Amino acid sequence: MKNNNILNIKSCLISVSDKTGIENIAKKLSTNNVEIISTGNTYRSLKNAKIKAKKVENITTFPEILDGRVKTLHPKIFGGILADVNKPKHLNQMKVHDISKIQMVIVNLYPFEKIAKKSNSLTDCIENIDIGGPSIIRAAAKNYLSTVVLTDKKDYRLIINEIEQLNGISLETRKLLSYKAFNRTMEYDMAIAKWCKQKFSSSRDKDFYLIGNNSTKLRYGENPHQ
Repeated sequence: MKNNNILNIKSCLISVSDKTGIENIAKKLSTNNVEIISTGNTYRSLKNAKIKAKKVENITTFPEILDGRVKTLHPKIFGGILADVNKPKHLNQMKVHDISKIQMVIVNLYPFEKIAKKSNSLTDCIENIDIGGPSIIRAAAKNYLSTVVLTDKKDYRLIINEIEQLNGISLETRKLLSYKAFNRTMEYDMAIAKWCKQKFSSSRDKDFYLIGNNSTKLRYGENPHQ
């Protein structure tokens, strides 16, 4: 009996700056007959590992341009990610415009935070502000009912395990990964905003940004040393 909460993966877009562990999950997807679509250096890495992949431009019929600034920003990519397969109108429009569903995206972002910490070059920092990556991540996270979004290499094993055990990805996992994706783009945008404020703003405003993790749960009224 078919479990409607399990999403079967037939197509996956992979575009990663940090390629750690990507070969393992890509091989698992490939051996499960998942079509892999990829960009630039990620495509070359997969091909070097003898993993079958298609270039994004084979899907969009439009080349990467502007030194790679525009690769995935195309209706055939974002339509495939954002399409809700539970809506007949979406399915009809996909058919009319020859858009194939993309059930999974694996994306991590240009390393803006690292570059901004070690470089004083405005050009280097600006070039490492990712545009397409956050857009893809947010699109997939919004559409978690029909799309899986992976932004953290630590979750590759979770996805591999679910594919092996469930032949797809559970709704619970898709919800968790959606939350993690939105959290990642929030952190990324905050890092960029703080950098821009430091470099471009002359006003002494009172904006205060803080992101942290609760490392110790305390009872009401207690301090950490108690």
